[in-house]
Amino acid sequence: MLSWSRKESLAGKVSDFSMTFWKGCEIPDDLYFDVDQDVWIRLEQDGQVTIGMTDPAQARCGKIVHMHFKKVGKRLEQGKSVVTVESAKWAGPVPTPVSGTVTANNEDAFREDILIANRDPYGAGWMARIQPENWKQESAVLLKGEAALESYKARIEEMGITCFRCAD
Repeated sequence: MLSWSRKESLAGKVSDFSMTFWKGCEIPDDLYFDVDQDVWIRLEQDGQVTIGMTDPAQARCGKIVHMHFKKVGKRLEQGKSVVTVESAKWAGPVPTPVSGTVTANNEDAFREDILIANRDPYGAGWMARIQPENWKQESAVLLKGEAALESYKARIEEMGITCFRCAD
């Protein structure tokens, strides 16, 4: 296991966080995870949440070939698809871990570079932003930090995942 700390600009601020790698998979300490659904969530300063596919998820699905995004303004129940992904190995939904309204999607970035989540799943490869309706209650089941890392280590071992990033 490799672990390191760095400073990174997130939503216009500089913050310290550490990132751990397990079998090549990044598991950032500052994000919330729905490990079973392979979704990460970042709580933004304005109360919105940014959602994306985890590094283990992008490695398992392979090169993304098409994305279908929910429109801005669409209200979603917890567990409903915020994005549908089609890849070389898999097609299916990326479920939202919280109920709320879609305030932004990253459709333009994916139109410009369809592999953006394969290259940068926790940064430029984000998929949607949601204004959550009940963050406090619905986030209680999400994992963060050491709990997320331990859960992902077990999942990575069980599924035989080795993460890699697409070069082109």
